[in-house]
Amino acid sequence: MLKEELYWEIYERYGFVTRARNCFLYTHKGVRLTDLFQENGRAILGWDGKNGTTFFKNMLSKGLTGGFICEDSPRIDKAVSELIGKNCGVSFYINKAEAVKVAVSAGARNIVAYKPWNKEQEDLSAADAVVIIPPFPWGEDLVILALPDRTAHQGLTIPFALQTALTRAIYNLIAELPLRQEKNWFIYDTILTKYWERKGPYLYPKITENKYDDFVKHCLDCSIVINPSYKEPSIIPFGADKGVFTKLKNNPFEEK
Repeated sequence: MLKEELYWEIYERYGFVTRARNCFLYTHKGVRLTDLFQENGRAILGWDGKNGTTFFKNMLSKGLTGGFICEDSPRIDKAVSELIGKNCGVSFYINKAEAVKVAVSAGARNIVAYKPWNKEQEDLSAADAVVIIPPFPWGEDLVILALPDRTAHQGLTIPFALQTALTRAIYNLIAELPLRQEKNWFIYDTILTKYWERKGPYLYPKITENKYDDFVKHCLDCSIVINPSYKEPSIIPFGADKGVFTKLKNNPFEEK
């Protein structure tokens, strides 16, 4: 199922979304949905973005929505360098494939797609290039590419207001990394491991692929939004009460 199809499924059941906060979506029909899709990881810190949206709004109020240069030394370069553990430059691309293509053309051999709280992730500082999904919920599939050399790889020009929000989001992620631990994720295992294999906060489906779309719709009927793509993980809703899964527990999905 495509992301756009998921959004139509939500709309047909619950009407339009009126508000998004933390790991919840609030709908026109008064139903609160628990979000395990989290915009495929872009809302992993929560939909309100821990003040990232405030930084975004502040820059918008200054009219900084054009493509002009607003800083000599972009703060987002500094933020990403801190996340990775070595100095690097940052450029923006429309998707992962485009970012990887540029990294390869730059001579990078060891290219890492960064996923926070992934224990299997190798040392980022040893990578030639790192592709990062910004932890800021935004309507486009923008990705960050970190390379040692910035000048030869300009990428997309994005407004300074959005750059500021992404910078804040990276720093928020850095602050949050040591705070979220196994104890915050395993508490949901008694319900979720029937349907997913969990690795840290990430949930990989046990449901067969040909039944997965039906499972996505079943979860929606239980007020749960999961990743519509079978090949991408859903994410534990950090901070949510276990009671949000009561409908799924009482109305289990059965493959037929």
